[in-house]
Amino acid sequence: MFGYITVHKDELKIKDFNKYQSYYCGVCQELKERYGMASQATLTYDMTFLAILLSGLYEEKEQTGMCRCLMHPGKKHPCRRSEFTAYAADMNILLCYYNLMDDWYDERKAASFTLARLIHPAFVRVTQAYPRQAKAVRRYMKRLGACESAGSGDLDLAAGYTGELFGEIFAYRQDIWQEPLRKTGFYLGKFIYLMDAYEDIESDQKNGNYNPWLPLCERAGFAKSAKEILTMMAAECSREFEKLPIVENVDILRNILYSGIWVKYDVLEKKSKENNKC
Repeated sequence: MFGYITVHKDELKIKDFNKYQSYYCGVCQELKERYGMASQATLTYDMTFLAILLSGLYEEKEQTGMCRCLMHPGKKHPCRRSEFTAYAADMNILLCYYNLMDDWYDERKAASFTLARLIHPAFVRVTQAYPRQAKAVRRYMKRLGACESAGSGDLDLAAGYTGELFGEIFAYRQDIWQEPLRKTGFYLGKFIYLMDAYEDIESDQKNGNYNPWLPLCERAGFAKSAKEILTMMAAECSREFEKLPIVENVDILRNILYSGIWVKYDVLEKKSKENNKC
């Protein structure tokens, strides 16, 4: 359930894309320095969005510089770091640990179990530092597990659990912005869950896995209905986001919310049209 909250590069100015990458590198450096090199293997773009969102909202001091990484050791890259990139790194650990263990329990993926063991000390530190967010993840895993076991076809139920989780993670501070942040995270979480399940319909049908779209996918007009539901979640998320007084980074954030989160959907639609032509 990762990889949806990213930019649409073709629609972003070069300077904004470079700034986006500098936040990504900042989260990566936070992971390495706080939890060791193994933790960098968990890095996704999803929590980079959170770092940029919180940085744009609170506009607090950032450290800028140049850094190297394992993927590109021969060249230094711009890097931005702050308390928000540190928080994003911590939430990245929290979410990825549970995701890795879920892969192990569901599909017995040895690589996932190995990485989960390597980052377990980091995971323990994060749960101790952020008990509210850790509790939210545990509650989420328990509720989603029960939902899957029952084979619930209630789209809103399963997606809502993911929304509640993201809402708790987005509400970084207990201040006047916590509610719009929580609601932004809530609707974005619902979108991500539904988009992830939509992408997996074919494989879940084949493998007999739980997917709340399955009871609906054989109905006439399903593709249109699914897009309407996804569009509604994205619209609600954007509406809550626009309540935040963000000026810094706003072009990057809007690119992600209005276009970037749809990149995988567009790929799926293009693939579907090509297959239907054959």
